[in-house]
Amino acid sequence: MSAPLDAVMAVMEAAFDPCHGEAWTRAQLADALTLRSTWLHLAGPDGAVPGAGDPVSGFALTRAVLDEEELLLLAVHPAMRGRGIGRALLDRFVAAARARGATRLFLEMREGNPAQALYRRAGFVEIGRRRDYYRHGRDGPVDAITFALSC
Repeated sequence: MSAPLDAVMAVMEAAFDPCHGEAWTRAQLADALTLRSTWLHLAGPDGAVPGAGDPVSGFALTRAVLDEEELLLLAVHPAMRGRGIGRALLDRFVAAARARGATRLFLEMREGNPAQALYRRAGFVEIGRRRDYYRHGRDGPVDAITFALSC
């Protein structure tokens, strides 16, 4: 498990601005991956699943509960953005969740996150907000937006 964990942590550390406190620690990630209902999707430079020894350019971490699945994290290395990797990961998440029987998908993100456009294009709609959820940002407290997609 060390090699994928190392690759995911490298992408996460590069992709998430530390001022927002969104990145997970290595221990949090390792613990999540021990759960049967948690899946990790990796993407190489072309958005496809990387082969053994290939570089990891992005990842998605998801968790299922009954017939719902949540996108916990999605990140693409900043040097690899704009190549469709995020969309490939999102499409893989949706397809895999549907194949597992999910009827509704969720995600939550910080207001102002540019990934919001990606999620909206994929059909996710805003269903709620957590006011001032992100309190450690340089711009003061920021809302978390909850999105959903019916399968």
